Amino acid sequence: MTQMTQMTQMPKMTPMTPMTQTTQTTQTTPHLATGWHFLADLHGITADLLSDPVRIEAILQSAAQAAQARILFAHFHHFGASQGVTGVLLLAESHITIHTWPEYGFAAADIFMCGEAQPERALAVLRAGFAPQREQIQRVQRGEAGPACST
Repeated sequence: MTQMTQMTQMPKMTPMTPMTQTTQTTQTTPHLATGWHFLADLHGITADLLSDPVRIEAILQSAAQAAQARILFAHFHHFGASQGVTGVLLLAESHITIHTWPEYGFAAADIFMCGEAQPERALAVLRAGFAPQREQIQRVQRGEAGPACST
């Protein structure tokens, strides 16, 4: 005898911060399926900043704007007093994410963009906003020239 499991619908996620928004567009701009992916390990950042989801979101929003990327959605989660933050900006061009550990003065950021967006400008804003004492940056080219993706 086969046992069937009933599937239930997941609850709708709601935005966590005032700056969070969802947009829908019908415009499509072809981009090559290639882009730059920056992985940034940022050390020596003040704990107060790394546990402040509002300030972190503002820095990431500024980074996306500096890169001329289009923000589609934002979600930031704070794990509690003096705890870290994890957050994502979903971009038409891809994403910017961050995970913070205030107790270690450390943030791991991820910037991936295709099209005309300029991820190096986003990285410059993260550097200025977080003012790390030390950093390790990896730059990886993703994809290959060929079919376009739409944003």
